[in-house]
Amino acid sequence: MLRSVIGALVGREIDRRDGRGGFKGAVLGTLAARAATRMGPLGMLLGGAYVAKKAHDRRRGSRI
Repeated sequence: MLRSVIGALVGREIDRRDGRGGFKGAVLGTLAARAATRMGPLGMLLGGAYVAKKAHDRRRGSRI
C-alpha cells in the first residue's frame, strides 16, 4: 500500500512538471516506487524525504 502512495505522489509530481499529464507520470511513478521498496528502509527513507521536501517547498511558496 505504501508503494502505491509513493508511486502516485511521484507520478503526480512528474505530471505537474510536464504539464501534459498522462501515461509518462504513471509509469515513472510506478518505477520509482518499485525501486524505493526494493532498496528497503533506505529507499523508503529517501522517497519519504523527497515527498516531504516537495510538500515543504510548495507550502513555503504559497505563503510568500
